[in-house]
Amino acid sequence: MAEHVLLVGHGSRSGAGQEEMAALAALVREAAPQLDLRLGYLEMSEPPASVVIGELLDEGVDDITVVPVMLHAAGHSKSDVPAVVLQARAEHPEATIRYARPFGIDRALLDLAHKRVADVGGLGLPLVVLARGTSDPDANAEATKATRLLAEMCDTTVAVAGFSGVTWPLVPDALDQARRLGAERVVAFAWYIATGVLLDRMKDDFAAFTAASGVEVLDAGHFGAVPELAQLVLDRIAEAEAGEVRMNCDTCSYRAPFPGFEGRAGQALGVGHSHLAEEHRHHHDH
Repeated sequence: MAEHVLLVGHGSRSGAGQEEMAALAALVREAAPQLDLRLGYLEMSEPPASVVIGELLDEGVDDITVVPVMLHAAGHSKSDVPAVVLQARAEHPEATIRYARPFGIDRALLDLAHKRVADVGGLGLPLVVLARGTSDPDANAEATKATRLLAEMCDTTVAVAGFSGVTWPLVPDALDQARRLGAERVVAFAWYIATGVLLDRMKDDFAAFTAASGVEVLDAGHFGAVPELAQLVLDRIAEAEAGEVRMNCDTCSYRAPFPGFEGRAGQALGVGHSHLAEEHRHHHDH
């Protein structure tokens, strides 16, 4: 396995979210102590991924595996992190810099989500799975697929996918869809790696929905920093080293024109949301 690994997280304004990402990195180091493992971010958190990979290369490291610590293949893992990788390759052509894939809909994630739902007594209840939301239609479809797969595991016949922003249905609307389908209680799982501002808002949405509708929302939490996710990181490193990284490109808006996103096909990596260097970073409200 590679000796030098850079994990790239999205970043969060939440101190608790930053601590959870650091805890996940610590679990990976514990599982594979031979790794020189660094953690960097695209935005909102320090240090920037571009700075960290630059430090590794300046130290004379010439073999690095970059892993996006992200769930679905959306703009960050398809465009922004690859832009960081490509710039590093261009500036250090002598170095080997591999790029792994995001977690995707892995059975380990489904098993963990099932455990979270079971732990709060939510098996059999109408299920709402809440993802981050993105302008990438393919990634949003992946969230919907994960919802259906988890519903099959949780023995429910009512399942709704919702999103914390950017796309539809938003959290209150997803909960209301379940209510309209007859739910008197629902269990909600956040398809998120770490906590943060968006999950705090989600909990407020749960409380407001229950107050307005009388429908109880059981909060099954999110994935969190756990050994299962640490093992997924190691699995993605192994795939990258073996050259086995496979991505679904059939419905990717960067590969072919997609209604509403025709201008994205063939777009240069990092356009519009690139964080190649510290001065390019910006803070915005997702």
